[in-house]
Amino acid sequence: MNTKPDMILEPDVIIIGAGAAGLFAAIHAGRSGAKVLVLDGARSIGVKILVAGGGRCNVTHHHVDEKAFAGSSRNAIRKILRRFDADDTVEFFKELDVELKQEDTGKLFPVTDDARTILNALIKAAEEAGAQIKFPRRVDTIEPSENGFIVGGDWGQAQAPRLIIATGGKALPKSGSDGGGLDMMHSLGHSLTDDILPALVPLILPGEHPLRELSGITLPATLSVQSPTGKILHSFTNSLLLTHFGLSGPAALDISRYWRAALLADPGTRLHANFLPSMNESELDSLCQAQQSTTPLSLLKQHLAERFAKCLCGLAGIDPNERLGQLSRDQRRAFARTCTNLTLPIEGDRGFTHAEVTMGGVPLSEVRLDNMESRIVPGLHLIGEILDVDGRIGGFNFQWAWATGYIAGTSFLKKD
Repeated sequence: MNTKPDMILEPDVIIIGAGAAGLFAAIHAGRSGAKVLVLDGARSIGVKILVAGGGRCNVTHHHVDEKAFAGSSRNAIRKILRRFDADDTVEFFKELDVELKQEDTGKLFPVTDDARTILNALIKAAEEAGAQIKFPRRVDTIEPSENGFIVGGDWGQAQAPRLIIATGGKALPKSGSDGGGLDMMHSLGHSLTDDILPALVPLILPGEHPLRELSGITLPATLSVQSPTGKILHSFTNSLLLTHFGLSGPAALDISRYWRAALLADPGTRLHANFLPSMNESELDSLCQAQQSTTPLSLLKQHLAERFAKCLCGLAGIDPNERLGQLSRDQRRAFARTCTNLTLPIEGDRGFTHAEVTMGGVPLSEVRLDNMESRIVPGLHLIGEILDVDGRIGGFNFQWAWATGYIAGTSFLKKD
């Protein structure tokens, strides 16, 4: 074992995790005058940054508020987001000579359309702030001591009076977020939510489901989580991608955590899809009655690909080429229901390997919102995905990382 690792001597703070939150905290702690040591167990740091947004890195969203997040108290989330908002993010990267562009969806990307632009800028800024980043240096143990904390791994040990945990949750374990940080927080006395599950994750349909045969089709759709009585609990309208295993794309990813949470609360919960989001079941039924000489296929082809239109007719149990006026009332209503309120028999999700974020973690109530310091262990700060906060697709989770990293990092600013 190397007991004298090549690291900064007597750092003021050790940051575990060199992802978005960890690097942001390192930058601001270093700029605040602290001597910073960053440790990360991965062979390559910033993997989540590099794969985000299809390799372009969706840095933030033009409008970010607490309504885009789930998990802990929205009031607490709002207080944190107000400390460092989307405008602050744009200005921060501008100062690093990284220009962001806003797309029609409200998402902001670097103008280079290259996630490495973001990662390189963060690493450079951290190093210019005096932070030393060491990897692979997996931390397996954290021990409180008289002088703060001793962290260790097979590389040796390091000690500092303060410690920032930015290890992430369990999503995308190849990036290093394999749940080890959550285990360490629990061992230090923090509680974890009862359920720690994948979020922003593709959903799986049964192997024989007809929609699995339409892999590659993308269309706008509304996915809704409904109670056994039909009450809509949550819904998202966005692009839906049909795949060989089931459902992906923004609509499926956004709804996934709400479907899972509702299912845990009530096993009778179901996921429904409206493939014609501009109208509801009643409106489509009325349209069918008004266009009796039209065929179901002709009507659907105005909005959907022919292959998909035929599939919906099959799911409804009707002939796609029979005139609407020749359908019985029950057939017509089955057609309208299939197109606008189809029950999807979701079997599960693709797990943490394919999830973009983690649902659950350390409750936000266990940290002080003014500096992200633990209420359980003084000197310990928790930021980013390890906390029980997860946002929608679209840059929201990065904004959470920037905000919490900023708050923890600037807490080292020496006050006169």
